[in-house]
Amino acid sequence: MKLNLLSCDAQRPDKRAIARCIAEISVSISESLSNELTEILLEGDIVDIEMVDKNAGSALRALRKLSIDYEIIE
Repeated sequence: MKLNLLSCDAQRPDKRAIARCIAEISVSISESLSNELTEILLEGDIVDIEMVDKNAGSALRALRKLSIDYEIIE
């Protein structure tokens, strides 16, 4: 499943938690790349990730808990 991470609406976003979440739910993103993607997301740009399908429900719940808006591509 592919996702576009659109924005983070949290007043004080937790960069470490967001980076950890991206690394855990994505197919092949390392910890260092997830840190870079977190910075890009918090600057206001859209981030594409491919997510592992088997835990899609809990992954989407984790994104909502971090106040990350997303859209499902496929």
